[in-house]
Amino acid sequence: MSSGVNTRELILEILLQIEEEGEHSHIAIRNALSKYQFLPKQERSFITRVCEGTLEYRIYIDYVIDSFSKVSVNKMKPQIREILRSAVYQLKFMDSVPDSAVCNEAVKLAQRRGFYNLKPFVNGVLRTIAREIGDLELPSREENEVRYLSVKYSMPEYLVEKWKAAYGVKTTEKILEDFLTERPITVRCRTHKASLREIVTSLKSQGVTVEQAPYLPYALKISDYNHILTLETFLQGKILVQDVSSMLVAEAASPKKGDHIIDMCAAPGGKSIHAADKMGDYGNVDARDVSQYKADLIKENIHRTGVINVEARVQDATVYDPDSEQAADIVIADVPCSGYGVIGKKPEIKYRATPQKQEEIVMLQRMILDKAAKYVKPDGTLIFSTCTIAREENEENVLWFLKNYPYRLESLDPYIPEELHCKSTKLGYLQLLPGIHKTDGFFIARFRRK
Repeated sequence: MSSGVNTRELILEILLQIEEEGEHSHIAIRNALSKYQFLPKQERSFITRVCEGTLEYRIYIDYVIDSFSKVSVNKMKPQIREILRSAVYQLKFMDSVPDSAVCNEAVKLAQRRGFYNLKPFVNGVLRTIAREIGDLELPSREENEVRYLSVKYSMPEYLVEKWKAAYGVKTTEKILEDFLTERPITVRCRTHKASLREIVTSLKSQGVTVEQAPYLPYALKISDYNHILTLETFLQGKILVQDVSSMLVAEAASPKKGDHIIDMCAAPGGKSIHAADKMGDYGNVDARDVSQYKADLIKENIHRTGVINVEARVQDATVYDPDSEQAADIVIADVPCSGYGVIGKKPEIKYRATPQKQEEIVMLQRMILDKAAKYVKPDGTLIFSTCTIAREENEENVLWFLKNYPYRLESLDPYIPEELHCKSTKLGYLQLLPGIHKTDGFFIARFRRK
């Protein structure tokens, strides 16, 4: 490789970190690319694409390997397993790399990692797959629909079953399909700092492809740039990376000038800064999170954007803070969740999902909602949100909350774009579904304290 870095070895390191050490994919990729900042754009995008793709299509890839290998994927040594997985991803999904090169590089990599005796195995399996993958059929849909959908869309059967029960097969398939589509980064333009036109012009002058994002006029999709830190508008605090679904939280909160807002799980600070922007320089946002690391992420964004009415601090949302009792006009509880709504961006989430984790996360959410309920002034507003599509964490938590606390739901319709209005938004909550809506999966409910 021209840069002196072996990109395939780097890919292997990243995949092992995600798979064996439980690291988040976006963090493992980002850390590797920051370490090798000198890599040309082409190599950076090759590394990102192979890592993300191998992870995204893992169930399908394992099905392919198991169809052609005498040793099942689960019984392989971790390094060999990841070498084969990333090679199969390239064979199936990347026309730009010749099959022979994929096979040769995988064999060389196995040798370099000390598996000299497994070279013939790696070579044999990959050359067979390269020849015959076109004829491989998926499991029969008639015999086992859940297994078919699981392999086709690389989604664990547990989640396919769960969503099929909640949303029906047609909607579930749309969700699964959407998770595998390309996602440009979405940014919120801070139009009080620069006009939308100025921001778009600046981005385009740096070679960025810019598209209007759905639902909100100040949201843009951006692609074709090397690193966000090279963009002037980002460095000047005129844009913030944020999904449209998360921008809807500040819309739903609809703060007035002078409000005191508590954002309980605020890192990295996008919602806090958005709420502050909506108030001009009036009022204040108390942006909290559980660790110093998270508070520092918020501070970094406060510093870059120059916003003056947001303060970041460390405060565990599950621990009661007596000073906040009935102190806030608005409380934002964007609680930790299973994250199923953002599987398209963080594919490892799907492989770590279990029924037990689901129960634990609901208990955690209720502990936070219990504290949030106490911080809202009488007649104040509580916004509850998650980035998941699990009923237990969303609708069922809403019912539990209404039963146990002096709150009522309040219609979202006055605050959100008309094309999102539906039966539930009139009642006070919105479930966004990937493939049905043009956003991540996300849930928002608006409560008023009695």
